Amino acid sequence: MFTDTYNCIVVLGPTAVGKTAVAVQLADRLKGEVISADSRQVYKGLDIGSGKDLCEFTLPAEPDSGKPERTIPSHLLDVTDLSEEFSVFNWQQQVYQVFPEIIERGHLPVICGGTGMYLDSFVRGYQLLSVPTNVPLRNSLNGKSDEELIQILSDLKGGNLHNHTDTDERHRLIRAIEIETYQKEHTDDVTVIEMPRPDIRPFIIGTTFPRDLLRAGIERRLKARFAEGMIDEVKGLHDAGFSWERMERLGLEYRFISEYLEGKIPTYEELYRQLNIAIGQFAKRQETWYRRMEKMGVKIHWLPCDGSSQQCSVEWRTAQALAMINAL
Repeated sequence: MFTDTYNCIVVLGPTAVGKTAVAVQLADRLKGEVISADSRQVYKGLDIGSGKDLCEFTLPAEPDSGKPERTIPSHLLDVTDLSEEFSVFNWQQQVYQVFPEIIERGHLPVICGGTGMYLDSFVRGYQLLSVPTNVPLRNSLNGKSDEELIQILSDLKGGNLHNHTDTDERHRLIRAIEIETYQKEHTDDVTVIEMPRPDIRPFIIGTTFPRDLLRAGIERRLKARFAEGMIDEVKGLHDAGFSWERMERLGLEYRFISEYLEGKIPTYEELYRQLNIAIGQFAKRQETWYRRMEKMGVKIHWLPCDGSSQQCSVEWRTAQALAMINAL
């Protein structure tokens, strides 16, 4: 199916560019099912802050074409809760299970998301350690600054901290410390888990906007999420029994709002300012990750975008992506 060269599509890009909408449209036209590649959308209850826009998977009826209302199948959303730590190993393991099932149904897997490590592990087939969560270690790291955590990781690596991708986000930094600690404590029995990897041959489509439009889109979406009740969502999760430390490890919206509710950030205005800046910085890191993938030999077919309303639209980008696919 698809072509002799490719058997799935990957849609990637920075936050707030409408990747999901494009992926859903492609899945609708190509008899596909969407697999989410988002490190926070795997968790139940993380809806507004993670951008888990489930309504986007339901498309309205199209009287002219005779298409009824339909919901595109989706995977790797709401697969666990915050009592569990879900890692890239867990995500890869579940994708390797669902991917061949989609193929067997005669459907096209469409992988969509912005978590670079998840996407990279899928495309390049990372061989990963199955490292359990170390609760006492994580508790001991609570309250430490990011700078202190980076120093701990550097010490564990003998000062050899050339790869800084693990230091960009707090939850990834803590996980890296956990893995390094596990390896040092199990020097004789640490083995790489050789997971059966399906036949994966992705055609990778990238979508992004000019920098000023990306920043404007981030701010517009942030305002909408606050209006939808994002602060109440975080408070509700804490009231349900999840600690502030657990919430902070999720990063971005959940970290900053938790700090606001704890009184560490004094005002709503300061919360908004800090979070808006942090999300913009996160988008830059995402694009840096994709450039790194390209340097490692991954071919990403970027959709053109001159910043016009036409080229930013989901319809235009979907049409461009389909033209690329049809030309294969």
